[in-house]
Amino acid sequence: MEKYLKNKKVKMRFKEDIEPQEVLLDSFAQKREEEFGISEKKIEVPLSKKVLSTFYIVFLILILILFAKTFQLQVLNGEKLSALAEENKFIIYSIQATRGVIYDQDGNQLVFNKPSFDLACINAEKLRTCFRQDPDSSLCPELKTLEEVSLIIKREIGELKEDIEKSELPTVIFSKNLDHQTLILLEAKIASNELPGFQIERNFVRDYKEGSSFAHLIGYTGEINAEELKADPENYSIFDYIGKTGLEKFYEEILRKNSGKLRLEKDALGNIISKETIQLPGPGKSLALWLDSDLQKKIEEELGKVLKNVGAQKAAAVALDPKTGGVLSLVSLPSFDNNLFQKGADPEALQDLLEDPLELKPFFNRVIAGKYLTGSTIKPLIASAALEEKIISPQKKINCQGEIIIPNPWDPSSPTIKKDWRTHGWTDMKKAIAESCNVYFYTIGGGFENQEGLGPTKIKEYLELFNWDEKTGIDLSGEVKGFIPDKEWKKKTWGQGWWDGDTYNLSIGQGYLLVTPLEVATGFASIANGGKLFQPQIVQKIVDTSAGSVQVVKEDKSSSSPFAAAWVVKEIKPEIIRENFIDPENLQIVREGMREAVTYGSSVILNSLPVKAASKTGTAELGCDSYGNCYYHNWVTVFAPYNDPQIVLTIVIEDVKGMQAAALPVAKEVLEWYFSNERQK
Repeated sequence: MEKYLKNKKVKMRFKEDIEPQEVLLDSFAQKREEEFGISEKKIEVPLSKKVLSTFYIVFLILILILFAKTFQLQVLNGEKLSALAEENKFIIYSIQATRGVIYDQDGNQLVFNKPSFDLACINAEKLRTCFRQDPDSSLCPELKTLEEVSLIIKREIGELKEDIEKSELPTVIFSKNLDHQTLILLEAKIASNELPGFQIERNFVRDYKEGSSFAHLIGYTGEINAEELKADPENYSIFDYIGKTGLEKFYEEILRKNSGKLRLEKDALGNIISKETIQLPGPGKSLALWLDSDLQKKIEEELGKVLKNVGAQKAAAVALDPKTGGVLSLVSLPSFDNNLFQKGADPEALQDLLEDPLELKPFFNRVIAGKYLTGSTIKPLIASAALEEKIISPQKKINCQGEIIIPNPWDPSSPTIKKDWRTHGWTDMKKAIAESCNVYFYTIGGGFENQEGLGPTKIKEYLELFNWDEKTGIDLSGEVKGFIPDKEWKKKTWGQGWWDGDTYNLSIGQGYLLVTPLEVATGFASIANGGKLFQPQIVQKIVDTSAGSVQVVKEDKSSSSPFAAAWVVKEIKPEIIRENFIDPENLQIVREGMREAVTYGSSVILNSLPVKAASKTGTAELGCDSYGNCYYHNWVTVFAPYNDPQIVLTIVIEDVKGMQAAALPVAKEVLEWYFSNERQK
């Protein structure tokens, strides 16, 4: 070998390092060496100082960013993030208390609280995020639990997903008013952590006694919506029902309970691992009404009979205590069953009601929101105004020949004729009220021949004093105010001047005048009581009955009220809107005219009542159809007993065909029952 090497003249080198070129044939490396001028004996390219410096700077920046982020998370935002972590770990849950109930004037309970159990998903935020990140939900570990829940409560899983997606709240209700069997199964599975993220919520729903009889007065509660919850998150939870109409809405702050608070601790899977009560619940206060529930049902019954007999479908009635303004009854027909808005109610029945195929507006409270022509009902108010303005003495007689003929200065051959419903002969004020003489009121309202009239301005002024153009202030939501026309309104609305015919129409309750039944009753109550215009009031006391039952209080012989003083939180005093705006002597003349309407006039059928009464009827013309059938709003307002009024009853029946009496027979039957010996016992 040595000889061979010598012959080949191979130079021997001894060193520890072997150059790559000695063992590799890397043409690419060699080419790179030539391009960069590096020794052909080396293929590696050493990093320049510039590159190394850049690398060190970038590395340092990354370290600084990491340090800054860690500082931000742990120091600057540490408390906030810790609090968020706690929020995710704990849920503040409402403990439901009972809502206050409602009693009539005799202590009969009209509204009850029924226990109800709901299934709540308290992992809604987590599920919502999961669904949005994974639309197919194939990667959501909670999907299996959701599928099991859907089978138990018999709802499609797609519906449950939709409930979660639609809601913006951390808790979503999947099923309300669970039946007993389903409730037991769900409670067992939740207790054994088989349904993480779900909770059974104990709640209460309203049970309205004879719902349709009191629906427009009491109203109803409904599920709280997102907007209502957002407005007051401290006092409400997603499980709550809130007053939507009637007393339930108007007295929401009184009736609503003070919910307790329960803190639930959950693990990463959503299982509840501990519970802590941090605020005890308290029941709401209750309402004691002026309402006579027996009277309410009697009016409803008699109205129903007459509506059927005359072929009408809509009516309203209100009864007031003229000494206080207390609402003894408030009936609007057609009505509805307010129990349909509670959990577990028949959804089909509710849907039929909401669709209202006959357009009868069963939810419309005609007593406080229906605006009607009054017809002759207005006449006692016109008489009061004429006496106050000394337009006419009550003894002066006007000869009624069944019409007045108003000359036409532009065309004498075409005078305006204003008809009466019959001839009355020589008529003074009392007789004019008793027999409802149109000619008399045309004359004192608009003037005729030598008799001066009030004119539209004065008529409006006095109707305003009787509050016929303002809300009465009753403790119900949804009240509207009446409308009294004037010259300015007609010019602006119709582009026409005010004609004498407009004044004549206004004087007998025709034309453009519109008032509510409650405004009519309130005005007549002031005539009955001698001149005090009371604000109508439904609630007379706010009471706390949480310590026991009202039956115990009714046995308290020391109190005439079914509610002992210890129960009364607040007594609502009668409020007078105005008084002494009509001279008592003038009101006495008007009352005597209304009394004569009963003894021999338009309301003579009331003369058989057990007590003396005073009355005024009204028939407002609406128009006629193509077959010649004419329709009217039929009115009556009665107060009794005449010398010591205890009740003012106003009734209006809409769209009565022809001149048949409709409201008056209802008043007779109701008041006969109201003042009967058996009733008085």
